[in-house]
Amino acid sequence: MLKLLVVEDHALVREGLVRLLGQIEEDVKVFDSSDFESALAMLDNEGDFDLLLLDLALPGIDGFAGLDILRRRYPAMPVAVVSAFDDTPTITRVMNLGASGFIPKAFSGEALLAAVNEVLAGNIFRPNGQQCSRMDDATPLPPYRVNVQPEEVGLTSRQAQVLALMVRGLSNRDIAEQLDLSEGTVKIHVTAVFKALGVNSRTQALVTVARYGIDFGNVF
Repeated sequence: MLKLLVVEDHALVREGLVRLLGQIEEDVKVFDSSDFESALAMLDNEGDFDLLLLDLALPGIDGFAGLDILRRRYPAMPVAVVSAFDDTPTITRVMNLGASGFIPKAFSGEALLAAVNEVLAGNIFRPNGQQCSRMDDATPLPPYRVNVQPEEVGLTSRQAQVLALMVRGLSNRDIAEQLDLSEGTVKIHVTAVFKALGVNSRTQALVTVARYGIDFGNVF
């Protein structure tokens, strides 16, 4: 069975996408969420999806931060952005964040389904005539940065390891097992991570990781 997830805050658009995607093949189940936090919970409960369609202008965690989180936590799951903001800098930024496709909301239903099928086939989809430049050539869109090292935001090496595993969705108990620490020690590190990042929850920490583009490549 094909499993799709639509993350879109506008009810009419979300319902329209769900109905349209229900026509893509006979054996398909389309889930939907109005915000990114709920979508993450759905991913945790339902397992991997064959494709996630993501709006950019979401309440709370927006699509840019959400895409970065998804690429870290679910690297094998394709994500296609569906947005009305179809200018070249936005498309460039989305593709550089690891999207498998960018589908303008101005597309007809037929064109949207064709784009979705292209992504499901394992290809990268972008609108005709849109060329994605390198990130260096894109118009900068603060406050997002890229490749910030953990020590630049005040994290120790152990705190960086804990945060990297938090980003992957591991619980404190799982982190303790992974790092061969007690769960109490992990809780102390989590508190220190929150303080260093200036946040009060795991969700806020994920957003901060996405906004700073914290690089965990060398923490293990």
